[in-house]
Amino acid sequence: MGRLHSRSYRLLPLLYPELGIEPRLVVAADVAAAGRDYAKDVLGYESVVSDYRDVLNDPAVDVVSICAPNSLHAEIGIAAAQAGKPFWIEKPVGRGVEETEAVAAAADAAGVATTIGFNYRHVPAVQHARQLVLDGALGRITNVRGRFFGGFSSNPEDPLTWRFVRATSGSGVLGDLMGHLVDLMHYVLGPIGSISAATGTYLTERPGLPGTPDAGKLLPVENEDYATMLVRFDDSAYGAGALGNLEASRIAVGPRSEYTFEIFGTEGSVKWDFERLNELEVALTRTGPHVGYTRAFADGYFPDYSRFQPSSGTSMGYDDLKVIEAAKFLTAATGGEATGSNIHDAVASARVLSAAEQSAESGEWVTLPVEPGATANTRTTEGANA
Repeated sequence: MGRLHSRSYRLLPLLYPELGIEPRLVVAADVAAAGRDYAKDVLGYESVVSDYRDVLNDPAVDVVSICAPNSLHAEIGIAAAQAGKPFWIEKPVGRGVEETEAVAAAADAAGVATTIGFNYRHVPAVQHARQLVLDGALGRITNVRGRFFGGFSSNPEDPLTWRFVRATSGSGVLGDLMGHLVDLMHYVLGPIGSISAATGTYLTERPGLPGTPDAGKLLPVENEDYATMLVRFDDSAYGAGALGNLEASRIAVGPRSEYTFEIFGTEGSVKWDFERLNELEVALTRTGPHVGYTRAFADGYFPDYSRFQPSSGTSMGYDDLKVIEAAKFLTAATGGEATGSNIHDAVASARVLSAAEQSAESGEWVTLPVEPGATANTRTTEGANA
Protein backbone atom coordinates (compact mmCIF):
# COMPACT_ATOMS: atom_id res chain seq x y z
CA MET A 1 0.00 0.00 0.00
CA GLY A 2 2.91 2.34 0.61
CA ARG A 3 4.03 1.73 -2.96
CA LEU A 4 0.54 2.51 -4.21
CA HIS A 5 0.34 5.76 -2.23
CA SER A 6 3.72 6.74 -3.66
CA ARG A 7 2.67 6.03 -7.25
CA SER A 8 -0.56 7.96 -6.69
CA TYR A 9 1.36 11.03 -5.59
CA ARG A 10 3.57 10.74 -8.67
CA LEU A 11 0.56 10.61 -11.02
CA LEU A 12 -1.28 13.53 -9.45
CA PRO A 13 0.22 16.31 -11.63
CA LEU A 14 -0.59 14.33 -14.78
CA LEU A 15 -4.22 13.54 -13.93
CA TYR A 16 -5.17 16.59 -11.82
CA PRO A 17 -2.97 19.36 -13.32
CA GLU A 18 -5.44 22.08 -12.33
CA LEU A 19 -4.59 21.53 -8.65
CA GLY A 20 -1.13 22.92 -9.23
CA ILE A 21 0.32 20.37 -6.80
CA GLU A 22 3.55 18.50 -7.58
CA PRO A 23 4.35 16.23 -4.61
CA ARG A 24 7.96 15.53 -3.60
CA LEU A 25 8.68 12.11 -2.15
CA VAL A 26 10.91 13.38 0.65
CA VAL A 27 11.45 10.47 3.03
CA ALA A 28 10.11 6.95 3.53
CA ALA A 29 10.31 4.83 6.69
CA ASP A 30 10.55 1.04 6.65
CA VAL A 31 11.95 -1.32 9.26
CA ALA A 32 13.10 -3.66 6.47
CA ALA A 33 16.24 -2.80 4.53
CA ALA A 34 14.72 -4.19 1.32
CA GLY A 35 11.76 -1.85 1.71
CA ARG A 36 14.03 1.14 2.22
CA ASP A 37 16.07 0.22 -0.85
CA TYR A 38 12.90 -0.08 -2.95
CA ALA A 39 11.60 3.27 -1.70
CA LYS A 40 14.82 5.03 -2.67
CA ASP A 41 15.91 3.18 -5.80
CA VAL A 42 12.55 2.45 -7.44
CA LEU A 43 9.96 4.85 -6.00
CA GLY A 44 12.41 7.75 -5.94
CA TYR A 45 12.31 8.93 -2.33
CA GLU A 46 15.04 11.43 -1.56
CA SER A 47 15.98 9.63 1.66
CA VAL A 48 14.95 6.61 3.73
CA VAL A 49 14.88 5.87 7.46
CA SER A 50 13.97 2.95 9.70
CA ASP A 51 11.96 4.93 12.28
CA TYR A 52 8.70 6.67 11.35
CA ARG A 53 9.44 9.35 13.96
CA ASP A 54 12.23 10.62 11.74
CA VAL A 55 9.64 11.26 9.03
CA LEU A 56 7.39 13.21 11.38
CA ASN A 57 10.33 15.27 12.70
CA ASP A 58 11.55 16.24 9.22
CA PRO A 59 10.68 19.92 8.56
CA ALA A 60 10.63 19.25 4.81
CA VAL A 61 7.65 16.90 5.21
CA ASP A 62 4.27 18.61 4.87
CA VAL A 63 1.97 15.56 4.78
CA VAL A 64 2.36 11.84 5.51
CA SER A 65 0.89 8.53 4.36
CA ILE A 66 0.40 5.86 7.02
CA CYS A 67 0.52 2.38 5.48
CA ALA A 68 1.76 0.26 8.39
CA PRO A 69 0.07 -2.88 9.77
CA ASN A 70 -3.11 -2.34 11.82
CA SER A 71 -1.36 -2.52 15.19
CA LEU A 72 0.66 0.62 14.39
CA HIS A 73 -2.05 2.76 12.82
CA ALA A 74 -3.26 4.49 15.98
CA GLU A 75 0.23 5.09 17.36
CA ILE A 76 1.48 6.65 14.13
CA GLY A 77 -1.78 8.53 13.46
CA ILE A 78 -1.72 10.19 16.88
CA ALA A 79 1.97 11.03 16.50
CA ALA A 80 1.37 12.54 13.05
CA ALA A 81 -1.44 14.72 14.40
CA GLN A 82 0.69 15.87 17.33
CA ALA A 83 3.46 16.73 14.87
CA GLY A 84 0.98 18.89 12.94
CA LYS A 85 1.17 16.71 9.81
CA PRO A 86 -2.01 16.09 7.77
CA PHE A 87 -2.22 12.36 7.12
CA TRP A 88 -3.69 9.84 4.71
CA ILE A 89 -4.15 6.62 6.66
CA GLU A 90 -5.24 3.14 5.64
CA LYS A 91 -8.15 1.43 7.34
CA PRO A 92 -8.88 0.25 9.94
CA VAL A 93 -7.49 3.33 11.66
CA GLY A 94 -7.45 1.45 14.96
CA ARG A 95 -7.86 -2.05 16.34
CA GLY A 96 -11.34 -1.11 17.48
CA VAL A 97 -13.41 1.95 18.18
CA GLU A 98 -11.36 3.19 21.17
CA GLU A 99 -8.13 3.49 19.18
CA THR A 100 -9.98 5.07 16.26
CA GLU A 101 -11.60 7.67 18.52
CA ALA A 102 -8.19 8.44 20.05
CA VAL A 103 -6.78 9.21 16.59
CA ALA A 104 -9.81 11.38 15.82
CA ALA A 105 -9.36 13.31 19.07
CA ALA A 106 -5.70 13.95 18.27
CA ALA A 107 -6.48 15.06 14.70
CA ASP A 108 -9.26 17.38 15.87
CA ALA A 109 -7.06 18.88 18.58
CA ALA A 110 -4.29 19.55 16.07
CA GLY A 111 -6.67 20.75 13.34
CA VAL A 112 -4.97 18.63 10.66
CA ALA A 113 -6.67 17.38 7.52
CA THR A 114 -7.19 13.62 7.28
CA THR A 115 -8.16 11.11 4.61
CA ILE A 116 -8.99 7.42 5.12
CA GLY A 117 -8.25 4.59 2.68
CA PHE A 118 -11.91 3.94 1.88
CA ASN A 119 -11.02 3.61 -1.80
CA TYR A 120 -14.22 1.95 -3.04
CA ARG A 121 -16.26 5.13 -2.51
CA HIS A 122 -14.17 6.72 -5.30
CA VAL A 123 -15.33 4.32 -8.02
CA PRO A 124 -17.06 6.53 -10.64
CA ALA A 125 -20.00 4.09 -10.80
CA VAL A 126 -20.40 4.27 -6.99
CA GLN A 127 -20.29 8.06 -7.08
CA HIS A 128 -22.96 7.99 -9.79
CA ALA A 129 -25.13 5.66 -7.69
CA ARG A 130 -24.86 8.09 -4.79
CA GLN A 131 -25.95 10.95 -7.05
CA LEU A 132 -29.01 8.96 -8.17
CA VAL A 133 -29.95 8.60 -4.50
CA LEU A 134 -29.39 12.32 -3.90
CA ASP A 135 -31.49 13.25 -6.94
CA GLY A 136 -34.37 11.07 -5.75
CA ALA A 137 -34.23 8.98 -8.93
CA LEU A 138 -34.72 5.79 -6.92
CA GLY A 139 -37.60 7.20 -4.88
CA ARG A 140 -37.73 6.26 -1.23
CA ILE A 141 -35.02 3.70 -0.45
CA THR A 142 -36.62 0.55 0.93
CA ASN A 143 -33.83 -1.99 1.32
CA VAL A 144 -30.23 -2.81 0.46
CA ARG A 145 -28.06 -5.90 0.09
CA GLY A 146 -24.31 -5.67 0.42
CA ARG A 147 -21.71 -8.40 0.17
CA PHE A 148 -17.94 -8.19 0.41
CA PHE A 149 -16.70 -11.72 -0.25
CA GLY A 150 -13.02 -12.42 -0.88
CA GLY A 151 -11.23 -15.73 -1.12
CA PHE A 152 -7.81 -14.47 -0.08
CA SER A 153 -7.89 -16.46 3.19
CA SER A 154 -9.81 -19.50 1.95
CA ASN A 155 -6.81 -21.85 1.98
CA PRO A 156 -6.42 -23.42 5.47
CA GLU A 157 -2.76 -24.13 4.65
CA ASP A 158 -1.94 -20.42 4.46
CA PRO A 159 0.11 -19.43 7.53
CA LEU A 160 -1.11 -17.51 10.54
CA THR A 161 -0.05 -13.93 9.83
CA TRP A 162 -0.75 -10.84 11.93
CA ARG A 163 -4.20 -10.52 10.35
CA PHE A 164 -5.47 -13.54 12.32
CA VAL A 165 -4.20 -12.38 15.73
CA ARG A 166 -6.25 -10.07 17.96
CA ALA A 167 -3.30 -8.16 19.36
CA THR A 168 -2.00 -7.15 15.95
CA SER A 169 -5.16 -6.98 13.85
CA GLY A 170 -8.10 -6.46 16.18
CA SER A 171 -11.16 -7.96 14.54
CA GLY A 172 -10.93 -10.15 11.44
CA VAL A 173 -13.15 -9.73 8.42
CA LEU A 174 -15.15 -7.03 10.25
CA GLY A 175 -12.23 -4.59 10.30
CA ASP A 176 -10.92 -5.73 6.94
CA LEU A 177 -13.81 -6.04 4.47
CA MET A 178 -16.93 -5.10 6.45
CA GLY A 179 -15.37 -1.75 7.33
CA HIS A 180 -15.23 -0.91 3.62
CA LEU A 181 -18.83 -2.05 3.07
CA VAL A 182 -20.12 -0.04 6.02
CA ASP A 183 -18.38 3.07 4.71
CA LEU A 184 -19.91 2.53 1.27
CA MET A 185 -23.36 2.35 2.83
CA HIS A 186 -22.71 5.50 4.85
CA TYR A 187 -21.41 7.30 1.76
CA VAL A 188 -24.21 6.27 -0.60
CA LEU A 189 -27.24 6.03 1.73
CA GLY A 190 -26.32 7.67 5.04
CA PRO A 191 -25.57 6.60 8.60
CA ILE A 192 -26.64 3.19 9.89
CA GLY A 193 -28.84 3.70 12.96
CA SER A 194 -29.09 0.19 14.43
CA ILE A 195 -27.81 -3.31 13.76
CA SER A 196 -28.13 -6.95 14.70
CA ALA A 197 -25.12 -9.11 13.87
CA ALA A 198 -23.62 -12.59 13.98
CA THR A 199 -20.05 -13.74 13.31
CA GLY A 200 -18.22 -17.03 12.89
CA THR A 201 -14.70 -18.46 12.72
CA TYR A 202 -14.60 -21.58 10.54
CA LEU A 203 -10.92 -22.06 9.77
CA THR A 204 -9.98 -22.17 13.43
CA GLU A 205 -6.30 -23.09 13.06
CA ARG A 206 -3.48 -22.16 10.70
CA PRO A 207 0.17 -23.24 10.49
CA GLY A 208 2.86 -21.03 11.98
CA LEU A 209 4.93 -18.86 9.69
CA PRO A 210 7.89 -20.58 8.00
CA GLY A 211 11.22 -19.56 9.46
CA THR A 212 9.81 -18.86 12.92
CA PRO A 213 9.79 -21.02 16.08
CA ASP A 214 6.10 -21.77 15.36
CA ALA A 215 6.75 -23.22 11.90
CA GLY A 216 4.97 -26.56 11.55
CA LYS A 217 2.67 -25.93 14.50
CA LEU A 218 -1.08 -25.34 14.21
CA LEU A 219 -1.98 -22.06 15.90
CA PRO A 220 -5.44 -20.71 16.79
CA VAL A 221 -7.15 -18.10 14.62
CA GLU A 222 -8.31 -15.41 17.06
CA ASN A 223 -10.82 -13.42 15.02
CA GLU A 224 -13.80 -13.95 12.74
CA ASP A 225 -13.83 -15.30 9.16
CA TYR A 226 -17.44 -14.30 8.38
CA ALA A 227 -19.86 -11.63 9.58
CA THR A 228 -23.45 -10.79 8.76
CA MET A 229 -25.55 -7.82 9.87
CA LEU A 230 -29.14 -6.72 9.64
CA VAL A 231 -29.19 -2.92 9.54
CA ARG A 232 -31.69 -0.08 9.73
CA PHE A 233 -30.65 3.36 8.47
CA ASP A 234 -30.91 6.41 10.68
CA ASP A 235 -33.77 8.89 10.20
CA SER A 236 -31.27 11.54 9.04
CA ALA A 237 -30.05 9.37 6.14
CA TYR A 238 -31.13 9.66 2.52
CA GLY A 239 -31.97 6.02 3.01
CA ALA A 240 -33.95 6.86 6.17
CA GLY A 241 -35.69 3.82 7.60
CA ALA A 242 -34.40 1.47 4.92
CA LEU A 243 -33.50 -2.05 5.97
CA GLY A 244 -30.54 -4.05 4.79
CA ASN A 245 -28.38 -7.13 5.01
CA LEU A 246 -24.59 -6.77 4.90
CA GLU A 247 -22.21 -9.75 4.69
CA ALA A 248 -18.45 -10.14 4.60
CA SER A 249 -16.25 -13.22 4.25
CA ARG A 250 -12.51 -13.71 3.86
CA ILE A 251 -12.77 -17.48 3.30
CA ALA A 252 -15.35 -17.70 0.48
CA VAL A 253 -14.33 -20.29 -2.10
CA GLY A 254 -15.14 -18.97 -5.56
CA PRO A 255 -15.42 -15.20 -5.19
CA ARG A 256 -12.16 -13.34 -5.66
CA SER A 257 -13.18 -9.75 -4.97
CA GLU A 258 -16.97 -9.95 -5.03
CA TYR A 259 -17.57 -6.58 -3.44
CA THR A 260 -21.12 -5.69 -4.35
CA PHE A 261 -24.26 -3.84 -3.31
CA GLU A 262 -27.84 -3.57 -4.52
CA ILE A 263 -30.04 -0.64 -3.53
CA PHE A 264 -33.81 -0.84 -4.00
CA GLY A 265 -36.22 2.11 -3.99
CA THR A 266 -39.86 2.79 -4.74
CA GLU A 267 -38.95 4.26 -8.15
CA GLY A 268 -35.82 2.34 -9.12
CA SER A 269 -32.83 0.24 -8.18
CA VAL A 270 -29.06 0.06 -8.77
CA LYS A 271 -26.53 -2.78 -8.59
CA TRP A 272 -22.72 -2.57 -8.52
CA ASP A 273 -19.95 -5.18 -8.27
CA PHE A 274 -16.22 -4.42 -7.91
CA GLU A 275 -15.39 -7.37 -10.17
CA ARG A 276 -17.13 -5.30 -12.89
CA LEU A 277 -15.91 -2.00 -11.49
CA ASN A 278 -16.76 0.14 -14.51
CA GLU A 279 -20.39 -0.91 -14.79
CA LEU A 280 -23.56 0.09 -12.95
CA GLU A 281 -26.82 -1.75 -13.44
CA VAL A 282 -29.75 0.64 -13.26
CA ALA A 283 -33.52 0.04 -13.28
CA LEU A 284 -35.69 3.17 -13.47
CA THR A 285 -38.96 1.98 -15.01
CA ARG A 286 -41.75 -0.45 -14.14
CA THR A 287 -43.49 -0.59 -17.52
CA GLY A 288 -42.72 -0.76 -21.23
CA PRO A 289 -40.25 -2.89 -23.18
CA HIS A 290 -37.21 -2.08 -21.02
CA VAL A 291 -38.31 -3.19 -17.56
CA GLY A 292 -35.44 -4.50 -15.46
CA TYR A 293 -31.79 -3.63 -15.18
CA THR A 294 -29.89 -1.78 -17.90
CA ARG A 295 -26.11 -2.03 -17.84
CA ALA A 296 -24.53 1.42 -17.88
CA PHE A 297 -20.80 1.63 -18.64
CA ALA A 298 -18.84 4.35 -16.86
CA ASP A 299 -18.13 7.29 -19.15
CA GLY A 300 -17.65 11.04 -19.03
CA TYR A 301 -20.97 11.50 -17.19
CA PHE A 302 -19.54 9.59 -14.21
CA PRO A 303 -17.34 11.63 -11.82
CA ASP A 304 -13.56 11.48 -12.42
CA TYR A 305 -13.81 8.83 -15.15
CA SER A 306 -12.67 11.03 -18.06
CA ARG A 307 -9.44 11.86 -16.23
CA PHE A 308 -8.35 8.26 -16.65
CA GLN A 309 -9.95 6.90 -19.82
CA PRO A 310 -11.06 8.46 -23.11
CA SER A 311 -14.35 6.66 -23.64
CA SER A 312 -16.93 4.26 -22.29
CA GLY A 313 -15.88 0.61 -22.26
CA THR A 314 -12.22 1.32 -21.50
CA SER A 315 -11.73 0.20 -17.92
CA MET A 316 -10.35 2.03 -14.92
CA GLY A 317 -8.65 -0.07 -12.26
CA TYR A 318 -8.08 -0.31 -8.52
CA ASP A 319 -4.94 1.82 -8.55
CA ASP A 320 -6.82 4.70 -10.18
CA LEU A 321 -9.10 4.91 -7.16
CA LYS A 322 -6.07 5.73 -5.02
CA VAL A 323 -5.09 8.58 -7.32
CA ILE A 324 -8.56 10.07 -6.79
CA GLU A 325 -8.06 9.58 -3.05
CA ALA A 326 -4.66 11.29 -3.19
CA ALA A 327 -6.17 14.26 -5.05
CA LYS A 328 -8.88 14.68 -2.42
CA PHE A 329 -6.35 14.35 0.41
CA LEU A 330 -3.89 16.92 -0.91
CA THR A 331 -6.68 19.32 -1.87
CA ALA A 332 -7.93 19.28 1.72
CA ALA A 333 -4.40 19.36 3.18
CA THR A 334 -3.54 22.50 1.18
CA GLY A 335 -6.65 24.37 2.32
CA GLY A 336 -9.03 23.46 -0.50
CA GLU A 337 -12.48 21.95 -0.27
CA ALA A 338 -12.60 18.73 1.73
CA THR A 339 -14.65 16.31 -0.39
CA GLY A 340 -13.01 13.02 0.59
CA SER A 341 -13.39 10.83 3.62
CA ASN A 342 -12.00 11.98 6.95
CA ILE A 343 -11.19 10.61 10.39
CA HIS A 344 -14.83 10.90 11.48
CA ASP A 345 -15.85 8.51 8.71
CA ALA A 346 -13.39 6.04 10.23
CA VAL A 347 -14.99 6.55 13.65
CA ALA A 348 -18.48 6.03 12.20
CA SER A 349 -17.43 2.77 10.55
CA ALA A 350 -15.56 1.57 13.65
CA ARG A 351 -18.62 2.16 15.82
CA VAL A 352 -20.71 -0.03 13.56
CA LEU A 353 -18.07 -2.78 13.69
CA SER A 354 -17.83 -2.53 17.47
CA ALA A 355 -21.62 -2.72 17.71
CA ALA A 356 -21.53 -5.81 15.49
CA GLU A 357 -19.19 -7.57 17.91
CA GLN A 358 -21.41 -6.50 20.81
CA SER A 359 -24.55 -7.71 19.05
CA ALA A 360 -22.94 -11.00 18.02
CA GLU A 361 -22.13 -11.66 21.68
CA SER A 362 -25.45 -10.55 23.17
CA GLY A 363 -27.85 -11.51 20.36
CA GLU A 364 -29.53 -8.10 20.66
CA TRP A 365 -30.00 -5.08 18.41
CA VAL A 366 -27.60 -2.20 19.07
CA THR A 367 -28.47 1.46 18.40
CA LEU A 368 -25.79 3.81 17.07
CA PRO A 369 -25.33 7.59 17.27
CA VAL A 370 -24.69 9.69 14.16
CA GLU A 371 -21.03 10.76 14.01
CA PRO A 372 -20.68 14.56 13.62
CA GLY A 373 -18.20 15.64 10.97
CA ALA A 374 -18.48 12.47 8.88
CA THR A 375 -19.39 12.61 5.18
CA ALA A 376 -22.36 10.25 5.39
CA ASN A 377 -25.16 10.98 2.94
CA THR A 378 -27.61 12.78 5.23
CA ARG A 379 -30.55 15.11 4.70
CA THR A 380 -28.97 17.72 6.98
CA THR A 381 -25.97 19.85 6.13
CA GLU A 382 -24.51 20.23 9.64
CA GLY A 383 -21.42 18.06 9.98
CA ALA A 384 -22.01 16.19 6.74
CA ASN A 385 -22.16 16.46 2.97
CA ALA A 386 -25.70 16.63 1.65
